[in-house]
Amino acid sequence: MKSNVTEIRVRYGETDQMGVVYHANYAVYFEVGRTEWLREFGLSYSKMEEEGIMLPVISLSVNYKNSARYDDLLKVKTRLKKLPTASIEFEYELINYNEQLLATGNTILAFIDKKRNRPTRCPKYLLDKLQDYSL
Repeated sequence: MKSNVTEIRVRYGETDQMGVVYHANYAVYFEVGRTEWLREFGLSYSKMEEEGIMLPVISLSVNYKNSARYDDLLKVKTRLKKLPTASIEFEYELINYNEQLLATGNTILAFIDKKRNRPTRCPKYLLDKLQDYSL
């Protein structure tokens, strides 16, 4: 499946007194990767919301391997696990500048019809874009 790599610099406010990234920030890094993955296909959360689709996270898992630290330059590798149906699933790898694996993760997001506040299928325009990239 198509993947994207996004670089992030660890900011001071994301760390504890020892300069180690607070564990909850890994979920934020994954969100940045996912947002950039969508952007690569000409999509954005705001555009999807304008078209009546919400994408809440319904599952998140993180496997911590090593610590990210203040001022590290990180790479978030984001990959679509499979073609979406009523949900979309991403896998992540967080790697530092030494190519050391810091964390792996997975998120599942549900497609929600904003007007009805009910699950719906993946929009056709997204499936069409994914097919165009020969996933």
